[in-house]
Amino acid sequence: MGTISTTQIKHLYVLVLILLALSACDNIKSKGNLESQPDNKLKEKEPAQFIISRTRYYNQLYGFWLGQCIANWTGLVTEMDKIGDIGELQTGAFYTRNDWGKPDQPSIWGEGVPSDLSPTIGFVFKEEGEIWGADDDTDIEYIYQELLDTHQTSILTGKQIRDGWLHHIKSDEENYLWVSNQKAFDLMQQGIIPPETSNPRRNEHYEMIDAQLTTEIFGLFSPARPDIALKMSYLPIRTTARKDAAWISEFYVIMYALASRVDTTLSMKQRIFWMSDQASKILPDSSYSNKMYRYVKAKYESGIPWEQTRDSIYNRYQVEQKDGYTITSKNLYCNGCFAAGINFAASLVSLFYGEGDIVETIKIGSLTGWDSDNPTATWGGLLGFMIGKEEIEQTFDRKFSNKFNIHRTRQNFPNNGIDTFEKMAKKGISIVDRTIKEEMRGKLDSINNLWYIPNKELNINPID
Repeated sequence: MGTISTTQIKHLYVLVLILLALSACDNIKSKGNLESQPDNKLKEKEPAQFIISRTRYYNQLYGFWLGQCIANWTGLVTEMDKIGDIGELQTGAFYTRNDWGKPDQPSIWGEGVPSDLSPTIGFVFKEEGEIWGADDDTDIEYIYQELLDTHQTSILTGKQIRDGWLHHIKSDEENYLWVSNQKAFDLMQQGIIPPETSNPRRNEHYEMIDAQLTTEIFGLFSPARPDIALKMSYLPIRTTARKDAAWISEFYVIMYALASRVDTTLSMKQRIFWMSDQASKILPDSSYSNKMYRYVKAKYESGIPWEQTRDSIYNRYQVEQKDGYTITSKNLYCNGCFAAGINFAASLVSLFYGEGDIVETIKIGSLTGWDSDNPTATWGGLLGFMIGKEEIEQTFDRKFSNKFNIHRTRQNFPNNGIDTFEKMAKKGISIVDRTIKEEMRGKLDSINNLWYIPNKELNINPID
């Protein structure tokens, strides 16, 4: 063979550099940016089955109840303080981040008196030895968990739901039910069984927020499998909701189920955005809820402050009623501020701008306005589940009460209504055991305390 000249070596060197550059470009195109395309990374890693530690899941269920209570009671301080200036309800400008730590202002029903939970806008905690009280953002979820356990089933029937409501909800005094829940309860007392209790011909409040308060927990009963979570929650959601109100509730259920499926090597921000984008597929393209989702996310991505996004939501939906979001009566519940849509849009503000940080998410949710305890409870529960009990304690640098009084709002439970997060989490574990066995055809490894959950390709589509 002949010798290779210096010129030929240079040409070969340049050719190799060109080939390496082309290969790198192809690799970038195929992998994409992880921040914008976490789907690809997740899809590459998805196994034939999910293996989940029951011990860790117990800790996460504890974190769900604890995170939800912290967020719920913090959000209650500012509940209905700021709803915009509509008609006679002149509440003044919305809160901003600068109001955190400042005096709480009266709500629309506060008769000029601020919240008695805290004189200032800030976190509300129950220390060790104290007791968390139930509220309407936690108590019917508690009832559903109890009913699933009592009936040893994964799928509740309409009769089981009706009988459970009638047994555990007070009828002769303050019962902490909002409008669609109250209407459904009234219909149950007349012998009507869900889902007929949300039939628009019977329940004129079917578009209100109620199902958002009561059903997210079904996503936790079906880890990594939103298809089963939707099956389990279908009837509980339609006990009080139809159309957008039902789809929005299913969005939250899916988010909760996906918390056990999302790639944990992603940052919390990346996980939250992947989960929410997947869950948004349940919202029909023509629905106002789908348009709201895309609108709020676009505002976040534009880089404007969360306060500006919140103000634009108020103008676009509550005042101008765009994207098909209509309020049938302008005097109905402060011009629709209890309709499902406003709460959904407000919740997305704290979800997106909180970026997976439980502290920031609760703070933004509490300051955003309207029914501020509902979005905070939803995301406090989800993020509390994702990080678990110990990380919640580390984040807030304190120990919390583990006791929960369901009899603050409901009735007819053991031990005079006093429960613990340990027992509540343990009950949730037993429900998941049954769901995995009966609905997923999965397996429990009792020796290693693991669940084996068969994978099913994500195929989220609107149900109705």
